[in-house]
Amino acid sequence: MLSSGVPGASEYLTQVPCARVVATWGVGSPSVDLAVEPGAAPASVSTDGIVASGDVSDQDGKPVGEVILWVEGGWLSGIEYAWYTDERPHSLPDPSRIRLL
Repeated sequence: MLSSGVPGASEYLTQVPCARVVATWGVGSPSVDLAVEPGAAPASVSTDGIVASGDVSDQDGKPVGEVILWVEGGWLSGIEYAWYTDERPHSLPDPSRIRLL
């Protein structure tokens, strides 16, 4: 998702190896808060909010949710999986099921 071509998004790629999950968004939630450990540089475009997102489809191509990458102060800060189905997913979707927006 960070190689989507969104201006500035690729700068966050260097943070991925240093990013760690520091909290979940509730028991069983696939959404997480991230912290970037020392060793990575902040993105030069230090926006807050959504840096990239994508629609998630099931095997039949039916929309079932979306994945959102959050940033704060030039750092990766969270991965949100918002689902449209009745049942909460237990894990993030396979990347092949995500269509970048």
